[in-house]
Amino acid sequence: MSTTTLDHAHTGHGDHAHDHPVGLRRWLFATNHKDIGTLYLWFAFTMLLSGGVLALMIRTELFKPGLQFFQPEFFNQLTTMHGIVMVFGAIMPAFVGYANWMIPLQVGASDMAFARMNNFSFWLLPPAALLLASSFFVPGGATAAGWTLYAPLSTQMGPGMDMAIFALHLMGASSIMGSINIIVTILNMRAPGMTLMKMPMFCWTWLITAYLLIAVMPVLAGAITMTLTDRHFGTSFFNAAGGGDPVMYQHIFWFFGHPEVYIMILPAFGIVSQILPAFARKPLFGYASMVYATASIAILSFIVWAHHMFTTGMPVTSQLFFMYATMLIAVPTGVKVFNWIATMWKGSMTFETPMLFAVGFIFVFTMGGFTGLILAVTPIDIQLQDTYYVVAHFHYVLVAGSLFALFAGFYYWSPKWTGHMYSETRGKIHFWNSLVWFNVTFFPMHFLGLAGMPRRYADYSAQFTDFNMLATVGAFGFGLTQVYFLLFVVFPTIRGGAKAPDKPWDGAEGLEWTVPSPAPFHTFETPPTVK
Repeated sequence: MSTTTLDHAHTGHGDHAHDHPVGLRRWLFATNHKDIGTLYLWFAFTMLLSGGVLALMIRTELFKPGLQFFQPEFFNQLTTMHGIVMVFGAIMPAFVGYANWMIPLQVGASDMAFARMNNFSFWLLPPAALLLASSFFVPGGATAAGWTLYAPLSTQMGPGMDMAIFALHLMGASSIMGSINIIVTILNMRAPGMTLMKMPMFCWTWLITAYLLIAVMPVLAGAITMTLTDRHFGTSFFNAAGGGDPVMYQHIFWFFGHPEVYIMILPAFGIVSQILPAFARKPLFGYASMVYATASIAILSFIVWAHHMFTTGMPVTSQLFFMYATMLIAVPTGVKVFNWIATMWKGSMTFETPMLFAVGFIFVFTMGGFTGLILAVTPIDIQLQDTYYVVAHFHYVLVAGSLFALFAGFYYWSPKWTGHMYSETRGKIHFWNSLVWFNVTFFPMHFLGLAGMPRRYADYSAQFTDFNMLATVGAFGFGLTQVYFLLFVVFPTIRGGAKAPDKPWDGAEGLEWTVPSPAPFHTFETPPTVK
């Protein structure tokens, strides 16, 4: 009952201002979940392009052996900032944008639970991004300690390191507030009749992800705060000369960092689990097992962190424990892949762009999963540690995983957001170019890593030249494809295109397809009843 009364109060206020504010006020003071979702998505895409420019600078330097354009110090700033910008600026905010847009629509809520906090959690991000960008221009340049900010490097950098620490604090606070909002919205504002086990998979994956974020973001905050006090206040948490331990930083960081990997992939699983049933025109196979598998992945993610640290000299017992625990995560992930394939099995499938990206996701993400399984084997990992094999592995799960799922979600839900259908031909051009150039870029890196090429180096031995040239050409192809996506898919879809029906995909299920396209500013003023 309380939600309905809240709704009416909210609508009353909206009518007063002729439905909603316009111009700058609308975006600056936005409390509507759709507007805030849109802000997150634009922010994330801007950061994706900025991080992409840094990546192309890295690949340009690596086109040939020898130092071509940049000094090694600046090259390390590029690799570090590329990682931080992509993880904290592009992938995570993009998923939060999807959560803001879709969760209230999917659970039949009128808005997110805490509308003003929602606004605040977004507006923490632009200043964090500005801090990161401007750190290139301070003495000593941006942080060059790798995106993991390992001590003792991070305790010796210039002021750019402090700026990165403060930027991460802001982004972490934003994530925690966003997560609290998502949890409260899902648990307290579902439409009557929508039990937890009737929720769309996207809501389930985000509910679990939000708990992960609340659990691990403070851990990262602790690690970087200790780094800050080591740098300026005479503590020696990570300084061996003062009795500290630089390896302790790695333990704390990866206790955050490994659940973080799943924070970036679970919402992607949710998006793919929405799209496959729609285009296979049959229900998701094994819904309950999907929910349990997602929860298992989240729980196991807390006990695998030290597989990033096999070369730090840990005892064999620990190596065995972390090796087996890491392999165990392959089981629930395998359940998911099996369920997706079973969903498509004997379905009447059509291959519109969302489905292409979803199927492409399964194919390439599975390859990334296998290379992860290989890296879980301690003796192999010790050989491949910090080589390009690791770079190939995590780009397969983060680019072809998280990013492809985000693209799939855009094509799937954009008719509901904009009220227009995108151009199917252009969508397919975007998909095939992304898939091909992605593999041209990152597949050769497996061979470079196996041959022993270390990552984060500005120069390399001449034997690695051919594969590096190939990877650089692929990277430019992939980057230009995303510019094509912005100019020829996103802008035209927002501005015009065929009018989208309320339910553009005949196999799609869920409350979001019961509201008009584009979704009106206020939806579900009276909660729908789920049968």
